Order: sequence, then C-alpha cells, then structure tokens
Amino acid sequence: MQTSAPGSPERPQARGARGFTLLELLVVVALIALATTGVSLALRDGPDRGLEREAQRLSAVLTATHAQARLRGVPLTWQAGDQGFEVDGQFRPWTQPGMRVNPSQLTLSPEPLLPPTRIALSLGDQTTWLATDGLRPFAPAPAPDAAP
Repeated sequence: MQTSAPGSPERPQARGARGFTLLELLVVVALIALATTGVSLALRDGPDRGLEREAQRLSAVLTATHAQARLRGVPLTWQAGDQGFEVDGQFRPWTQPGMRVNPSQLTLSPEPLLPPTRIALSLGDQTTWLATDGLRPFAPAPAPDAAP
C-alpha cells in the first residue's frame, strides 16, 4: 500500500471522477432551455386574457392616434367594426375574434385636452373598460357602476 508524504503529489484520480466537463454542462443547459421554451409555449394565456391584451393594445393605439392628431394638427377618426378597427386609413384586425366595442367611433382632436371618454370592450360575456379624463392617456378603468 502506497502512502504519500507531506508535500508529495496525491494519487492521480481517474479522468471521470474529477467532475463534469464544460461540454457536458453546456449540453445540460441547452436541454433545460429547450424544455423551458416548450413548457412556456404550451402554457399560453387562456381566452380570458385575450380581452385584457386587446384593451392594452387599444389604449396604446388611441393614445398614439391622439398624439398623431396633435402633431398633424387635424382630427383623426378611430372606427371599430366586427373584424377590426381603422385609424387614418389603416385597418388593423382584432386579435380576438368576436370583439365588440361601444362606442364604435371616436374622433381624436388635435387639442391637448380630450373630452372625458369611456369605451367598453366586450368579448363573449366579459367586458372591460378604457377611459380617459381628457388629460391622461387612455387606460383600463373600472366599470361605470363600480365604486372607486
């Protein structure tokens, strides 16, 4: 049996006993990334989130349209229909089929202040509201009969 004296090199260990190589670690990380991507795609938002996403999208479009009307110095009209909405001659389809909007037409003036406006977006039996007080941009708002 061989013993080692202080300061002498230790017994060489087998190559596989030292740990993982960099290549092995990279393969494991790549596999975890692929599995995570697959799970995230499988767990997409449900239909109840579609109305919320559409409301956020519409609030951004209306705010940008008002800014564009101010920049050009002319009023711009937003017109909604069953398939989508039109702003300044450009049609954009709804991301969720069956979207209903009330009111379906809105004129955004070049004035800095808009009249207070409320828009109801409905999808199936769900409804959400967008509103502006005229000074702030359009944003999700509570239902008209809800307490603040």
